[in-house]
Amino acid sequence: MSDIGKYKIKQLSIFSENRPNRLGAVAKVLKEGKINILGFSIAEGAGYGVIRVLVDDPDAAKELLTKEGFVVKFTEVLAIQMQDTPGGLFDLTDQMKDINIEYGYGYRNPPYAVLIVRVEDIDKGIRSLLEGGLHLLDNATFH
Repeated sequence: MSDIGKYKIKQLSIFSENRPNRLGAVAKVLKEGKINILGFSIAEGAGYGVIRVLVDDPDAAKELLTKEGFVVKFTEVLAIQMQDTPGGLFDLTDQMKDINIEYGYGYRNPPYAVLIVRVEDIDKGIRSLLEGGLHLLDNATFH
């Protein structure tokens, strides 16, 4: 793995019909497999949803979910540490002006917050963020 490869976080993108309790069905599979959910988001499309999940064992999670009939793929995302203060997101995005963010979601992890982003060019994004002095969490953080 290249040095920048350690910053590529393996996220599961789970495609599901947009109907009641689909998140519950995913959560049940992960609970029964003793997989810990570290972060997630839900997006909707026409008649379907995408549940994006960070877990402590992405390979096992994908195998379990696929076995239960879910369509799952891996997506590489970045986890960027940011200040957990008013303006923290602005300060972070102000340093990311040249990076195209396709989507993102965040969570608090006191004493800081974390922004999870999918960027257009992940290798370029990693280099740019590191050169800008930002702190990226490595993939070991999510296992």
